Amino acid sequence: MSYLFTSESVSEGHPDKIADQISDALVDNFLAWDPNSKVACETLVTTGQVVLAGEVKSKAYLDVQEIARDVIRRIGYTKSAYMFEANSCGILSAIHEQSPDINQGVERSDKKLQGAGDQGMMFGYATNETNDYMPLALDLSHRLLWVLSQIRKEGKVMTYLRPDAKSQVTIEYNDAHQAQRIHTIVISTQHDDFIQPANKSESAKKAAEKKMLDQIRQDVQTHVIPRVMKELSASVQKLFKTKYILHVNPTGVFVIGGPHGDSGLTGRKIIVDTYGGKGAHGGGAFSGKDPSKVDRSAAYATRHIAKNMVAAGICDEVLVQVAYAIGVAHPVSLHVNTYGTAKVDLSDGAISDIINSVFDMTPYAIEKRFKLRTPIYSETAAYGHMGRKSRVVNKTFKRMENGAEKEKVIQVELFPWEKTDYVPALKKAFKL
Repeated sequence: MSYLFTSESVSEGHPDKIADQISDALVDNFLAWDPNSKVACETLVTTGQVVLAGEVKSKAYLDVQEIARDVIRRIGYTKSAYMFEANSCGILSAIHEQSPDINQGVERSDKKLQGAGDQGMMFGYATNETNDYMPLALDLSHRLLWVLSQIRKEGKVMTYLRPDAKSQVTIEYNDAHQAQRIHTIVISTQHDDFIQPANKSESAKKAAEKKMLDQIRQDVQTHVIPRVMKELSASVQKLFKTKYILHVNPTGVFVIGGPHGDSGLTGRKIIVDTYGGKGAHGGGAFSGKDPSKVDRSAAYATRHIAKNMVAAGICDEVLVQVAYAIGVAHPVSLHVNTYGTAKVDLSDGAISDIINSVFDMTPYAIEKRFKLRTPIYSETAAYGHMGRKSRVVNKTFKRMENGAEKEKVIQVELFPWEKTDYVPALKKAFKL
């Protein structure tokens, strides 16, 4: 019997994602000027207000308020009508120095013995149902909002769009866990009040609202979904051919949004950030944390393992778990679950042992493997930390020093954990 599975995503203008992006911009800027910085920053956004809190140990002094304003400006909150605007919002910084009790468990004279920044378990997942080895429902949810954002920034069509938006995609699967069709798409997007009532009557108001909603729905069908489909493989495009349910702003008009509509906090979209509910999640957020926090670095490392395992043909689907004790370098456990899809004649326990021999999962080794002490995190803070394309870019950072602006250009590799560079080593280890 067929079954349904659903994942959601949120746009860069969603309140929680604004908070994530500000927190990660702080991480990037501290690492740009001092790669040894230790950062754990949280952000709260609400009507006209931003609160920055957390712990930092760094040689760099930064204007954290201006960094936050730059993020808000880039996202698109540049109009007073949004009740949250980059130049006018109040920003309170309550950032203080990192606890020495925590730091003593992380730093070592021998960096290879660097301890984990916290205890906990982290998960990585991969599946061969998409070209980027991500769950299909989440992949499509991200793509819908990415295209919506690009349309908003281009300003050619759908000129009424505002930054806040959410999406949700439901896929129908058969008993063999193969996607059969797109079942439901939900898109809720903030918008201008672009059609005014003919008069002050309730009926005129409802008529104007209906016209707006009809226009938005038509534009989603005309501009958004076809543009998403063009980027998909032929096999995924076929899933759209059967008629699907489409909900666009199902609650009605969505003029009040962003931090004015809801407060936002760092780390509240951890399922959006990872696998959309597939696999598992250890519960730790990513944004605002430097790589000594294994909540972040080990989650990237387990994704790298999972993706390379599927790419190597060891299995069709896999969940990798790793766990740490605070201040201890080596993981307390590493476990692999292939969901019965393994292509090698080994138990999951035996597979786990081989994986453990191929990948060094100490925090220092993970940092070195992916060059995690470089400023690569702002790009992760919207549209998912996983399933993105690894690429090399130049990033520019500015700060005031002795009354003069100082600029630094750094070449970094974004999303290095998405590379399939360990496929040859895994094929050799598993004799494939």
